[in-house]
Amino acid sequence: MALMLRFEPRPPRGRLHTALATLAAAVGAVAATLALCALLIVWAGAPVGAAYGALFTGGFGSTFALTETLTRATPLILTGLACAVAFRAHFYNIGAEGQLYLGALAAVAVGGLHGGTGFDLPGWLLFPAMMLAAMAAGAAWLALAAFLRARLAVDEVVTTLLLNFVVMLFVGWMLDGPMKDPLAMGWPQSVALNTDLELGRLIERTRLHTGLVYAVAAALLLWFVNRQTRFGFAMRAVGANAGAARFAGIGVQGVVLQTALVSGALAGLAGAIEVAGRTSYVTLDMSPGYGYTGIVVAMLAALNPLGVVAAAIFVAGLFVGADAMSRAVQVPTYIADVIVAVALIAMLIASHLLKYRVRLR
Repeated sequence: MALMLRFEPRPPRGRLHTALATLAAAVGAVAATLALCALLIVWAGAPVGAAYGALFTGGFGSTFALTETLTRATPLILTGLACAVAFRAHFYNIGAEGQLYLGALAAVAVGGLHGGTGFDLPGWLLFPAMMLAAMAAGAAWLALAAFLRARLAVDEVVTTLLLNFVVMLFVGWMLDGPMKDPLAMGWPQSVALNTDLELGRLIERTRLHTGLVYAVAAALLLWFVNRQTRFGFAMRAVGANAGAARFAGIGVQGVVLQTALVSGALAGLAGAIEVAGRTSYVTLDMSPGYGYTGIVVAMLAALNPLGVVAAAIFVAGLFVGADAMSRAVQVPTYIADVIVAVALIAMLIASHLLKYRVRLR
């Protein structure tokens, strides 16, 4: 008699049990990922222990390494939050990369144009105006996809993904046209921010800036909203079962639109903080894919805003440490991309097993 594999829903569990199970799933997914990717390291002819040791040391083994990891984690926290809040309501925002660039462009437009005077406003007023402009740009761009879904039933995965390319073309045109820096010697980059608007350093002689504080504060605020407010409850209800939420009197389309605005605003804020904290101007290669990597961060965190902080630091440490690993044992740095991709798949499997148990019959 042939055995048949079946997936059965698990019985409801308490909040503490669910939280511990989710944490165990994330740890298990990471452990499984490292075990699988060890095979690739062996295939490359390198010792696994030395490779992972160099990876950890390169990402976390010194003050310089840790500050570089946290610097890279800062935009990942914000794009991870952008994806987490949208995915929680089953609105799949794949366009955080484009929203990040629009936020960066809006920040420079407010804080860098007009001869660097920023509309002749004082810094204490101009800085929040710059951040609000970046958030508004990201929110408005994602609202377009939300409107198309609500009114025309257009899949937001397609629209948000394709709108990324529209944004990149628009940014390229702006950098070669109205916002081009005349002192850049032909290089396509925007004018620089007013220096008074740049974020301060958390540790002197490092690149770690106060944007990390803003990112962690955003995670704490989003956790509070998600758990302690009516909007957070409505968002979770729509994500769990939109039909039941609608029957209970929740305006599903309104919740989705509000969620999209929050998500886009967070991604736009990531662009503004990256400009104010690290680059001072916009270029087409400013982001190495922070928006797309934010999807992985959100999934590794199981869409938990506090988990996003830890997941972002983990992923950032992989990318920073990959360079040290490559120098130490001659393993290509692309192994970090493979580890992140496998971690995403492993976490998706673990998330499925949290909801269903396997039965052989």
